[in-house]
Amino acid sequence: MKTSELNVVTGAFSYTGKYITERLLSMGKNVMTLTGHPKRPNPFGSRVKVFPFNFEKPKELIKSLEGAAILYNTYWIRFPHGSLTFEKAVEHTKTLIKAAKEAGIMRIVHISITNADEDSPLPYFKGKGIIEKAIIDSGLSYAIIRPTVTFGIEDILINNITWLLRKFPVFAIPGTGEYKLQPIFVEDLADIAIDAANKNENLIIDAAGPEIYTFEELVKLIAKKIKSKARIVYLPPKAAFSASKLIGYIVKDILLTEDEIDGLMSNLLISKEKPRGETSISNWLEKNADAVGTMHASELERHYQ
Repeated sequence: MKTSELNVVTGAFSYTGKYITERLLSMGKNVMTLTGHPKRPNPFGSRVKVFPFNFEKPKELIKSLEGAAILYNTYWIRFPHGSLTFEKAVEHTKTLIKAAKEAGIMRIVHISITNADEDSPLPYFKGKGIIEKAIIDSGLSYAIIRPTVTFGIEDILINNITWLLRKFPVFAIPGTGEYKLQPIFVEDLADIAIDAANKNENLIIDAAGPEIYTFEELVKLIAKKIKSKARIVYLPPKAAFSASKLIGYIVKDILLTEDEIDGLMSNLLISKEKPRGETSISNWLEKNADAVGTMHASELERHYQ
Protein backbone atom coordinates (compact mmCIF):
# COMPACT_ATOMS: atom_id res chain seq x y z
CA MET A 1 0.00 0.00 0.00
CA LYS A 2 1.49 3.30 -1.08
CA THR A 3 1.82 6.14 1.39
CA SER A 4 -0.18 8.45 -0.87
CA GLU A 5 -3.23 6.18 -0.93
CA LEU A 6 -6.21 7.44 1.02
CA ASN A 7 -7.39 5.40 4.02
CA VAL A 8 -10.91 5.82 5.38
CA VAL A 9 -11.55 5.04 9.04
CA THR A 10 -15.07 5.05 10.43
CA GLY A 11 -15.32 6.56 13.89
CA ALA A 12 -11.89 8.19 14.14
CA PHE A 13 -13.22 10.33 17.01
CA SER A 14 -14.33 7.30 19.00
CA TYR A 15 -12.26 4.42 20.40
CA THR A 16 -10.85 1.68 18.15
CA GLY A 17 -11.08 3.97 15.14
CA LYS A 18 -9.02 6.61 16.92
CA TYR A 19 -6.12 4.23 17.50
CA ILE A 20 -6.21 2.94 13.93
CA THR A 21 -6.15 6.55 12.75
CA GLU A 22 -3.21 7.45 15.01
CA ARG A 23 -1.25 4.47 13.70
CA LEU A 24 -1.94 5.34 10.06
CA LEU A 25 -0.96 8.97 10.56
CA SER A 26 2.28 7.95 12.28
CA MET A 27 3.06 5.87 9.19
CA GLY A 28 2.57 8.90 6.94
CA LYS A 29 -0.75 7.71 5.50
CA ASN A 30 -3.50 9.97 4.24
CA VAL A 31 -6.63 9.52 6.36
CA MET A 32 -10.23 10.68 6.31
CA THR A 33 -13.05 9.64 8.60
CA LEU A 34 -16.74 8.94 8.36
CA THR A 35 -18.51 9.76 11.60
CA GLY A 36 -21.92 10.15 13.13
CA HIS A 37 -20.65 13.27 14.88
CA PRO A 38 -19.10 15.46 12.16
CA LYS A 39 -19.48 18.63 14.24
CA ARG A 40 -17.45 17.37 17.19
CA PRO A 41 -13.96 18.83 17.69
CA ASN A 42 -11.47 17.09 15.43
CA PRO A 43 -8.55 15.88 17.59
CA PHE A 44 -6.47 15.33 14.46
CA GLY A 45 -7.00 18.80 13.02
CA SER A 46 -6.23 19.26 9.34
CA ARG A 47 -4.55 15.85 9.15
CA VAL A 48 -7.91 14.05 8.93
CA LYS A 49 -10.80 15.18 6.72
CA VAL A 50 -14.26 14.60 8.15
CA PHE A 51 -17.44 13.45 6.41
CA PRO A 52 -20.80 12.33 7.85
CA PHE A 53 -21.92 8.73 7.38
CA ASN A 54 -24.82 9.78 5.12
CA PHE A 55 -26.44 6.34 5.42
CA GLU A 56 -29.72 7.89 4.26
CA LYS A 57 -27.98 9.55 1.29
CA PRO A 58 -26.06 6.72 -0.42
CA LYS A 59 -24.93 8.89 -3.35
CA GLU A 60 -23.29 11.34 -0.96
CA LEU A 61 -21.70 8.44 0.91
CA ILE A 62 -20.30 7.02 -2.32
CA LYS A 63 -18.95 10.42 -3.29
CA SER A 64 -17.12 10.81 0.03
CA LEU A 65 -15.46 7.40 -0.44
CA GLU A 66 -14.28 7.97 -4.00
CA GLY A 67 -10.52 7.98 -4.40
CA ALA A 68 -9.91 5.94 -1.24
CA ALA A 69 -8.12 2.60 -1.31
CA ILE A 70 -8.74 1.06 2.12
CA LEU A 71 -11.80 1.26 4.37
CA TYR A 72 -11.38 0.42 8.06
CA ASN A 73 -14.86 -0.12 9.44
CA THR A 74 -15.44 0.08 13.19
CA TYR A 75 -19.09 1.18 12.97
CA TRP A 76 -21.47 -0.69 15.26
CA ILE A 77 -23.66 -0.18 18.32
CA ARG A 78 -23.33 -1.75 21.78
CA PHE A 79 -27.07 -1.77 22.40
CA PRO A 80 -30.26 -0.37 20.84
CA HIS A 81 -31.06 3.20 21.83
CA GLY A 82 -33.89 5.38 20.61
CA SER A 83 -34.62 4.61 16.97
CA LEU A 84 -31.23 2.96 16.40
CA THR A 85 -31.66 -0.81 16.64
CA PHE A 86 -29.31 -3.66 15.80
CA GLU A 87 -31.36 -4.24 12.64
CA LYS A 88 -30.87 -0.59 11.66
CA ALA A 89 -27.13 -0.83 12.36
CA VAL A 90 -26.94 -3.89 10.07
CA GLU A 91 -28.84 -1.97 7.38
CA HIS A 92 -26.46 0.99 7.75
CA THR A 93 -23.41 -1.25 7.46
CA LYS A 94 -24.77 -2.95 4.35
CA THR A 95 -25.26 0.52 2.84
CA LEU A 96 -21.64 1.34 3.69
CA ILE A 97 -20.36 -1.91 2.12
CA LYS A 98 -22.33 -1.29 -1.08
CA ALA A 99 -21.11 2.31 -1.23
CA ALA A 100 -17.51 1.18 -0.74
CA LYS A 101 -17.78 -1.19 -3.69
CA GLU A 102 -19.37 1.43 -5.94
CA ALA A 103 -16.74 3.99 -4.92
CA GLY A 104 -13.91 1.67 -5.95
CA ILE A 105 -12.55 0.82 -2.50
CA MET A 106 -9.82 -1.82 -2.96
CA ARG A 107 -10.05 -3.53 0.44
CA ILE A 108 -12.24 -3.39 3.54
CA VAL A 109 -10.89 -4.13 7.01
CA HIS A 110 -13.86 -4.81 9.24
CA ILE A 111 -13.78 -4.93 13.03
CA SER A 112 -16.19 -7.67 14.10
CA ILE A 113 -16.30 -9.75 17.32
CA THR A 114 -15.10 -13.21 18.33
CA ASN A 115 -17.69 -15.92 17.70
CA ALA A 116 -19.85 -13.71 15.48
CA ASP A 117 -22.69 -15.88 14.18
CA GLU A 118 -25.69 -14.91 12.08
CA ASP A 119 -27.64 -17.66 13.90
CA SER A 120 -26.71 -16.46 17.40
CA PRO A 121 -29.57 -15.86 19.84
CA LEU A 122 -27.71 -12.75 21.02
CA PRO A 123 -28.49 -9.72 18.80
CA TYR A 124 -24.98 -8.24 19.06
CA PHE A 125 -23.26 -11.39 17.84
CA LYS A 126 -26.01 -12.15 15.32
CA GLY A 127 -25.75 -8.70 13.74
CA LYS A 128 -21.97 -9.00 13.49
CA GLY A 129 -22.40 -12.41 11.81
CA ILE A 130 -24.85 -11.01 9.26
CA ILE A 131 -22.43 -8.21 8.42
CA GLU A 132 -19.53 -10.62 8.00
CA LYS A 133 -21.57 -12.58 5.45
CA ALA A 134 -22.48 -9.35 3.62
CA ILE A 135 -18.79 -8.46 3.34
CA ILE A 136 -17.84 -11.95 2.13
CA ASP A 137 -20.64 -11.86 -0.47
CA SER A 138 -19.80 -8.31 -1.61
CA GLY A 139 -16.94 -9.27 -3.90
CA LEU A 140 -14.64 -6.81 -2.13
CA SER A 141 -11.21 -7.84 -0.94
CA TYR A 142 -11.57 -8.12 2.83
CA ALA A 143 -9.99 -8.74 6.20
CA ILE A 144 -12.44 -9.45 9.01
CA ILE A 145 -10.85 -8.93 12.42
CA ARG A 146 -12.60 -10.54 15.38
CA PRO A 147 -11.47 -8.95 18.67
CA THR A 148 -12.44 -10.40 22.03
CA VAL A 149 -12.87 -7.58 24.55
CA THR A 150 -10.68 -4.53 24.02
CA PHE A 151 -8.90 -2.69 26.81
CA GLY A 152 -7.23 0.71 27.04
CA ILE A 153 -7.58 3.89 29.07
CA GLU A 154 -10.89 4.90 27.47
CA ASP A 155 -12.49 1.48 26.98
CA ILE A 156 -15.92 0.77 28.39
CA LEU A 157 -15.79 -2.62 30.13
CA ILE A 158 -12.37 -2.70 31.82
CA ASN A 159 -12.41 1.03 32.59
CA ASN A 160 -15.84 0.88 34.19
CA ILE A 161 -15.09 -2.25 36.20
CA THR A 162 -12.10 -0.33 37.58
CA TRP A 163 -14.21 2.77 38.20
CA LEU A 164 -16.80 0.75 40.12
CA LEU A 165 -14.05 -0.88 42.20
CA ARG A 166 -12.72 2.59 43.02
CA LYS A 167 -16.02 4.28 43.83
CA PHE A 168 -18.25 1.69 45.51
CA PRO A 169 -17.80 -0.46 48.62
CA VAL A 170 -19.27 -3.54 46.89
CA PHE A 171 -18.73 -5.02 43.41
CA ALA A 172 -21.27 -7.53 42.12
CA ILE A 173 -20.21 -10.40 39.87
CA PRO A 174 -23.04 -11.96 37.82
CA GLY A 175 -23.30 -15.69 38.57
CA THR A 176 -20.20 -17.62 39.61
CA GLY A 177 -17.73 -15.49 37.62
CA GLU A 178 -16.16 -18.63 36.15
CA TYR A 179 -16.79 -17.63 32.52
CA LYS A 180 -13.70 -16.46 30.64
CA LEU A 181 -12.33 -13.41 28.80
CA GLN A 182 -9.19 -12.91 26.72
CA PRO A 183 -8.70 -9.12 26.56
CA ILE A 184 -6.73 -7.47 23.75
CA PHE A 185 -4.99 -4.10 24.02
CA VAL A 186 -6.53 -1.53 21.68
CA GLU A 187 -3.14 -0.56 20.19
CA ASP A 188 -2.42 -4.22 19.41
CA LEU A 189 -5.81 -4.41 17.70
CA ALA A 190 -4.94 -1.36 15.60
CA ASP A 191 -1.65 -2.97 14.55
CA ILE A 192 -3.42 -6.23 13.62
CA ALA A 193 -5.98 -4.34 11.53
CA ILE A 194 -3.34 -2.35 9.65
CA ASP A 195 -1.21 -5.44 9.05
CA ALA A 196 -4.28 -7.22 7.65
CA ALA A 197 -4.94 -4.30 5.30
CA ASN A 198 -1.59 -4.95 3.66
CA LYS A 199 -2.29 -8.62 2.93
CA ASN A 200 -3.58 -9.74 -0.43
CA GLU A 201 -5.72 -12.70 0.58
CA ASN A 202 -9.16 -12.56 2.17
CA LEU A 203 -8.89 -13.10 5.92
CA ILE A 204 -11.06 -13.88 8.92
CA ILE A 205 -8.88 -13.79 12.04
CA ASP A 206 -9.33 -13.42 15.77
CA ALA A 207 -7.60 -10.65 17.71
CA ALA A 208 -7.00 -11.79 21.26
CA GLY A 209 -4.45 -11.03 23.94
CA PRO A 210 -1.94 -13.43 25.51
CA GLU A 211 -3.82 -13.92 28.81
CA ILE A 212 -7.11 -15.66 29.61
CA TYR A 213 -8.91 -14.94 32.88
CA THR A 214 -12.19 -15.94 34.40
CA PHE A 215 -14.31 -12.88 35.04
CA GLU A 216 -13.80 -13.40 38.77
CA GLU A 217 -10.01 -13.56 38.30
CA LEU A 218 -10.03 -10.43 36.16
CA VAL A 219 -12.05 -8.42 38.69
CA LYS A 220 -9.76 -9.54 41.50
CA LEU A 221 -6.68 -8.70 39.41
CA ILE A 222 -7.96 -5.19 38.76
CA ALA A 223 -8.88 -4.75 42.41
CA LYS A 224 -5.39 -5.82 43.46
CA LYS A 225 -3.62 -3.51 40.98
CA ILE A 226 -5.58 -0.42 42.04
CA LYS A 227 -5.62 -1.44 45.73
CA SER A 228 -9.41 -1.44 45.87
CA LYS A 229 -11.04 -2.34 49.18
CA ALA A 230 -14.41 -3.11 47.57
CA ARG A 231 -16.07 -6.31 48.73
CA ILE A 232 -16.69 -8.70 45.84
CA VAL A 233 -20.06 -10.45 45.97
CA TYR A 234 -21.82 -12.91 43.67
CA LEU A 235 -25.36 -12.26 42.52
CA PRO A 236 -27.80 -14.04 40.23
CA PRO A 237 -27.47 -12.48 36.75
CA LYS A 238 -30.85 -10.72 36.94
CA ALA A 239 -29.99 -9.20 40.31
CA ALA A 240 -26.59 -8.06 39.01
CA PHE A 241 -28.33 -6.49 36.03
CA SER A 242 -30.77 -4.67 38.32
CA ALA A 243 -27.85 -3.31 40.34
CA SER A 244 -26.17 -2.08 37.16
CA LYS A 245 -29.40 -0.34 36.10
CA LEU A 246 -29.51 1.51 39.41
CA ILE A 247 -25.94 2.75 39.05
CA GLY A 248 -26.63 3.56 35.39
CA TYR A 249 -29.54 5.73 36.48
CA ILE A 250 -27.25 7.62 38.84
CA VAL A 251 -24.57 8.27 36.19
CA LYS A 252 -27.10 8.67 33.33
CA ASP A 253 -25.69 5.80 31.31
CA ILE A 254 -26.32 2.14 30.49
CA LEU A 255 -23.60 0.19 32.27
CA LEU A 256 -24.59 -3.29 31.19
CA THR A 257 -27.36 -5.03 29.26
CA GLU A 258 -28.89 -8.46 29.82
CA ASP A 259 -27.56 -9.55 26.42
CA GLU A 260 -24.05 -8.50 27.46
CA ILE A 261 -24.30 -10.56 30.63
CA ASP A 262 -25.48 -13.53 28.57
CA GLY A 263 -22.57 -13.00 26.16
CA LEU A 264 -20.06 -12.83 29.00
CA MET A 265 -21.42 -15.96 30.61
CA SER A 266 -21.43 -17.89 27.30
CA ASN A 267 -17.63 -17.74 26.97
CA LEU A 268 -17.87 -15.91 23.65
CA LEU A 269 -15.02 -13.49 24.43
CA ILE A 270 -12.16 -15.96 24.13
CA SER A 271 -10.41 -17.27 21.03
CA LYS A 272 -9.46 -20.76 19.87
CA GLU A 273 -6.66 -19.25 17.77
CA LYS A 274 -3.10 -18.39 18.73
CA PRO A 275 -3.05 -14.97 20.42
CA ARG A 276 -2.09 -12.16 18.05
CA GLY A 277 -1.94 -9.44 20.70
CA GLU A 278 1.32 -9.08 22.63
CA THR A 279 0.32 -6.78 25.49
CA SER A 280 -0.84 -8.57 28.63
CA ILE A 281 -3.55 -6.87 30.63
CA SER A 282 -1.75 -7.70 33.88
CA ASN A 283 1.37 -5.76 32.83
CA TRP A 284 -0.73 -2.95 31.38
CA LEU A 285 -2.70 -2.60 34.60
CA GLU A 286 0.56 -2.49 36.55
CA LYS A 287 1.76 0.46 34.46
CA ASN A 288 -1.58 2.27 34.27
CA ALA A 289 -3.08 1.60 37.70
CA ASP A 290 -3.24 5.29 38.58
CA ALA A 291 -4.94 6.29 35.32
CA VAL A 292 -7.48 3.59 34.46
CA GLY A 293 -10.97 3.88 35.90
CA THR A 294 -10.56 7.35 37.38
CA MET A 295 -13.65 8.48 35.46
CA HIS A 296 -16.76 6.70 34.28
CA ALA A 297 -16.72 6.06 30.52
CA SER A 298 -20.21 6.84 29.26
CA GLU A 299 -21.50 4.93 26.26
CA LEU A 300 -24.46 7.28 25.85
CA GLU A 301 -22.25 10.37 25.97
CA ARG A 302 -19.75 8.87 23.54
CA HIS A 303 -22.20 7.83 20.86
CA TYR A 304 -25.62 9.36 21.43
CA GLN A 305 -25.08 12.94 22.58
